[in-house]
Amino acid sequence: MIHLPFRFLSATNSQSKAISTETTLSNATKKTKRVNWTLALVGIGWAGLLIGCNNSSTVDTLGDWNSRSELEGPARFGAASFVVGTIAYMGTGTDVSNNRLKDMWAYDASRNAWTQKADFPGVARNLGVGFSVGTKGYIGTGLDANSTRLKDFWEYDPTANSWKQVADFGGTARQTATAFAIGTKGYVTCGFDGNYLKDMWSYTPTTNTWTKVASYGGSKRVGAVAFVINNMAYVGTGNNNNSNQLDWYVYDPAQDLWTQKLNFITDQTSIARSYAVGFAINGLGYITGGDATTKDVWEYNPTADTWTTRGVFEGSSRTYAVAWSINNKGYITTGANGTSRFDDLWDFDPTVVQVIP
Repeated sequence: MIHLPFRFLSATNSQSKAISTETTLSNATKKTKRVNWTLALVGIGWAGLLIGCNNSSTVDTLGDWNSRSELEGPARFGAASFVVGTIAYMGTGTDVSNNRLKDMWAYDASRNAWTQKADFPGVARNLGVGFSVGTKGYIGTGLDANSTRLKDFWEYDPTANSWKQVADFGGTARQTATAFAIGTKGYVTCGFDGNYLKDMWSYTPTTNTWTKVASYGGSKRVGAVAFVINNMAYVGTGNNNNSNQLDWYVYDPAQDLWTQKLNFITDQTSIARSYAVGFAINGLGYITGGDATTKDVWEYNPTADTWTTRGVFEGSSRTYAVAWSINNKGYITTGANGTSRFDDLWDFDPTVVQVIP
């Protein structure tokens, strides 16, 4: 939601009224009026600025949120998502009655509209993963209604609105893993198969094969967050043996190598979290969620290897949401907070100033 400072709205309305009034005045009077109005507007502007500067309860920061069209399907948590072109696809998850779902939805940001697509053909599930390679999307792993962990994988063709099963995931059946895609391959790492995991596998659609690659650079974990910038994957946070994690690593697929980066704020251990969401916009990464009580937003600059706070998420705090980015905006939808399930959708524009009351 964009909050325009009151001081600028007041000046604009006053100026419009001044222009309407002066049409009935003589030229000399008009000139005098213009001077008076100009002085008045300057005064209003400075007064507004001074009020803003003296209001210690107001903080301006880059990065603002807007409420968008809510999901037309059931509210849920633990869904899986991917983006093909400029359309985001989201499905599966668990509804408010704890039913596993298999419906699939597409969100078109240009129309701010959801469209239901062909159901996911595997068993209904939550806590699976999704990624896209080229013009196809992929969903797999997760947990079914009998709490059985899964390793099947399915390919979605948006053009045909159809699914087909592809090779099972190369690692063990698991839930709460983390996925991303770089170039012509998808990647799945970490998760839980009865034990915490850190192995990583790449999927090549052209050969329909999974290949074991370098394991995640940090400790084993579930619920880690990931985003991709310049063909490098940044992965961190999550939970290992009931301990939320702060470490942060980058994966270079060309070298099959993980390198540790600056921890997710080393001097504020309270922001360690799991089941957060992340997305990348214009060479910067963003993380929010993953905590039922806070709504902080963090920006990661891979060039400087720094973290910067970017205001607050304006929806309800949540975990187990899904996120993506399209056309220089980030999007967050679904998720859970206690027994609440969400179907709202928010977009994030990192270039707009957010005023935090």
